[in-house]
Amino acid sequence: MCVYAISENSWISTVVYGVMAVLTGSPSTLQILPKKTLLVPSTRSQCLFMTSLLRPSSISALTSMQKKSSSKVVALLLSENDSHRGDVLHAASSMLSNCLSETHLDQTVRGLLSKSRGKVRDVYDAGDHLVLVTTDRQSAFDRVLASIPFKGQVLNETSLWWFNKTQHITPNALVSAPDRNVTIAKKCSVFPVEFVVRGYITGSTDTSLWTVYAEGIRNYCGNSLPEGLVKNEKLSANILTPTTKSADHDVPVSPDEILQLGLMTKDELDEVSNKALALFSYGQQVALENGLILVDTKYEFGKAADGTIMLVDEVHTPDSSRYWIANSYQERFNSGIEPENVDKEFLRLWFKEHCNPYEDEVLPEAPKDLVCELAWRYIFLFETITKSKFQLPVSEVEDVEDKEFRCQ
Repeated sequence: MCVYAISENSWISTVVYGVMAVLTGSPSTLQILPKKTLLVPSTRSQCLFMTSLLRPSSISALTSMQKKSSSKVVALLLSENDSHRGDVLHAASSMLSNCLSETHLDQTVRGLLSKSRGKVRDVYDAGDHLVLVTTDRQSAFDRVLASIPFKGQVLNETSLWWFNKTQHITPNALVSAPDRNVTIAKKCSVFPVEFVVRGYITGSTDTSLWTVYAEGIRNYCGNSLPEGLVKNEKLSANILTPTTKSADHDVPVSPDEILQLGLMTKDELDEVSNKALALFSYGQQVALENGLILVDTKYEFGKAADGTIMLVDEVHTPDSSRYWIANSYQERFNSGIEPENVDKEFLRLWFKEHCNPYEDEVLPEAPKDLVCELAWRYIFLFETITKSKFQLPVSEVEDVEDKEFRCQ
């Protein structure tokens, strides 16, 4: 018999209770804790809701368990410990075969109506809400390239931080985060447009600003681009380059085309455009305060049932954004050297050098050292921006020092 400590929300409680009962294969009872109770990660192999498993009548031991398992958590910031990068790389290497690549909550949790598998997120329909599980899948070039240890947790926690920090700019769909990889959100009618905001001319994908500029295009998504721009150069002003949302391949679109295609009304487009530019400007400010350059990013918006336009999906993550190290940018730009990046661009470049990622049916396997390096860069970004410690989940229940917390 196991007791699960979960948040005081009847719908969330049902989801967590159902998932954990299936994962452990054990009869279970429910112990409801007050709202905002933090859930502690336990095992990666259980994959989904990494909620601590507590013996009956042991709810009060939660804090004790956190302390006893703290030696299993790598939680020192780079600025505080030069060995932090090596520790994260080692932890990532040990987790390469244990990434969260697939989820199947729809087969185990009563009340989930359907599942949509995105490039990175598995999205479950639960009536008025959505359950979004951020996996470790790494996507680029409109396909999945690899699985990156800890990536889903990094993305989810990064977005949660930004959602909280940007409420003065726009409301968002966030309801709760019952697990480090999971967000529960209000269901919105999402606009079929991704709002890409750019501050620099760079990139390597077909829709990136540098790619189209190098091909001779000087009017892109309604923006007139001057002659003589150089790759990685800062633009005179931030610009919007929207794309239509597609399961296969995003297509650049101008504001006029958005209206002509009936994708949004003019009022909706104006409001979302202003919010996207304001979010990006604020993100650039926060990034620069922490020694980073927010180069470009994408936003998605939707309408709630009451007509309110809300920010959805993710915000300023290393998946949706490019980040460069600020203090080395100018020198490297002047020397024609690629900026130091804290995102997936270096992995994109590796695939472009070793295959045709758009057309080759089978892609080469990403080198393990690059996969681990990307895990480190994502964690570094999270810690740098949020000024908080990223907690690596232990790999197995057996790694938790106090064995008495296993189910009996």
